[in-house]
Amino acid sequence: MPENIKYKRILLKLSGESLGGPSGKGIDEKMMAAYAQEIAQVAAAGVQIGIVIGGGNIFRGLSGVGKGFDRVRGDQMGMLATVINSIGLSMAIKTAGVDAEVFTSTPMEPIAKYYNRAAAVKRLEEGAVVLIAGGTGNPFFTTDSASALRACEIGADALLKGTRVDGIYTADPEKDPAAVKYTRLTYDKCLTDGLKIMDSTAFALCRDNRMRIVVFDMNRPGNLTKLISGDDSVGTTVE
Repeated sequence: MPENIKYKRILLKLSGESLGGPSGKGIDEKMMAAYAQEIAQVAAAGVQIGIVIGGGNIFRGLSGVGKGFDRVRGDQMGMLATVINSIGLSMAIKTAGVDAEVFTSTPMEPIAKYYNRAAAVKRLEEGAVVLIAGGTGNPFFTTDSASALRACEIGADALLKGTRVDGIYTADPEKDPAAVKYTRLTYDKCLTDGLKIMDSTAFALCRDNRMRIVVFDMNRPGNLTKLISGDDSVGTTVE
């Protein structure tokens, strides 16, 4: 890791599907270990890391609507899925040599600690990676919204959204080969062009609190390290 660290404290948002590997389902141990290794490397260099993970690899609440699932109960199932993912990744990070602590948005002791900002920040300052599970604790909010909320709460320098695409494009690059990647964007440009970076609630929270968003490919080894060290060629920055 280079000596020049651009971000001292980050909130890393990961999708549940990313932990599922190629299939996007369940937990792929090799993918989780690869993520944990890079996260541990960055944390060991002195970067304070908070993490919010989705639960779509296990259960996605909204997908159950229309199939007999009540939206509120479905979202609660999705929140529990994020806890499973967070516990798994925390163990992998510990195996990689860095301490990690799981907090949950609703009380779940002894499975994990009940989240409060002061305790989470204290653990960050002690050098532990902090995983904040359970979304916001409320239905009708996505883990995008949870990541925006926690990034603002803990005073992160940036919200880093790890995806399988290396940034924001004029169109979906997986569907349109002519799509062009943006390097930097303003919040207003995203709104004007209808670019779907995060859901509208999450995006509004980041915009109103001037929380920088960086969308990047977490599946490419070394990208997180490059991003932390100030490599502007990695991902797309919105500010």
